[in-house]
Amino acid sequence: MENLAPVVALLSVFGLGMSFALLGAVSVKLMPRLKIDEGGFGTLISGFMFTCLVASLIVGVTLDKVGYKPVAAVGFLALGLAIFIIGRMKSFNGTLAACILLGIGAMCLNTAGNVLGPAVLFPGNEAAASNFINVFFGLGLFLVPMLASLLLKKMSYENALSILGLIGLVPVIVALLAKYPEAGATITIGTAVSMIKQPAVIVAAFALFCYIALEVSVTNWVAPYGKEVIKEVEPERDPDLIDASAQRMMSLFAVAMMAGRLIASQISWITEYGSYVIAAMAAVAAVVIIIMIVNKSSAAAWLLVALIGLACAPCFPTIVGVTFNKFEPAVRGSVFGIIFAVGLAGAVIVPKIIGNLSKGSSIRQSLKILIVMCAILVVLALILGFVEGPAAVEVETVAML
Repeated sequence: MENLAPVVALLSVFGLGMSFALLGAVSVKLMPRLKIDEGGFGTLISGFMFTCLVASLIVGVTLDKVGYKPVAAVGFLALGLAIFIIGRMKSFNGTLAACILLGIGAMCLNTAGNVLGPAVLFPGNEAAASNFINVFFGLGLFLVPMLASLLLKKMSYENALSILGLIGLVPVIVALLAKYPEAGATITIGTAVSMIKQPAVIVAAFALFCYIALEVSVTNWVAPYGKEVIKEVEPERDPDLIDASAQRMMSLFAVAMMAGRLIASQISWITEYGSYVIAAMAAVAAVVIIIMIVNKSSAAAWLLVALIGLACAPCFPTIVGVTFNKFEPAVRGSVFGIIFAVGLAGAVIVPKIIGNLSKGSSIRQSLKILIVMCAILVVLALILGFVEGPAAVEVETVAML
């Protein structure tokens, strides 16, 4: 069923959003269940993120060798099983092992979705396709916390996680039934490793380092930022209401990201001129962050969160699309694995720096490092527009799966 391939791409990226939202969505129930504090919970997140970093490199090469079907199927299986295990496990070590499995599944779905999408959607406009499919990443990121909150009010923790696990697992049926475009090629490890030396890969990798550092930092710190601003402006307000408003700011950020990516997916020239789009949005993000730092209005904070979401929205998919346009489909899995792994390093390093800087100061003041990330991203985006991909890569084409 060849027409199911686009569905697999969209479901894969939705599953990725589920993976990244899961731990935060169940954190208030998971920590007392495991008898751990915020430090222990941070270890679970670190285990998940580090697994993602390593798995991204491995899965990228694997996809180029075996094709889309096995990678997507394993991704959905790992996602569903990991959620089931987290729902049943009562030991910290067992839950950490499930987080590692979750990271493997996340990167299988990430690579399958982000490489397959540009191959089956909007032919010739990779950046538009990448923006469109990543709307569904935002959808997963947005819906899982809401669904988890609803389910946990209605039923036990175990049953709630079982339903989430089933949602993650069911798409494996679609992945197995779908007929895919040519998997690309059976490439050697040497060919895959040679991608690391390509100037376009190097520039794109560090562009993603800056961008993912920006997105993950905003995602993790937007609620504390909102709480800080509201508490300063309205100190007499009920603390629970302040927390609820701050949490809704995160939802607003996710909605703005989805809207921005949907808009970007309709731009016919976004692949050709994508580097300028990235540079412009990074510059806008820098200006918004500067205003966020000096802002003392709770109403303005809502507007600024929406604006930073819209500015961030097209950056990741457009970086991927512009980079893919420079390489043959046969090696795009390896290329994506490399640039995403380097990008994840930004997610590991920069949010932690913001946390350290905010000690003894304020979250707003610690956001200054994101201005630096935006400035570097502007430069790297413009360079990405000019560097060329390899003339050709010697590979052996394999049959359609």
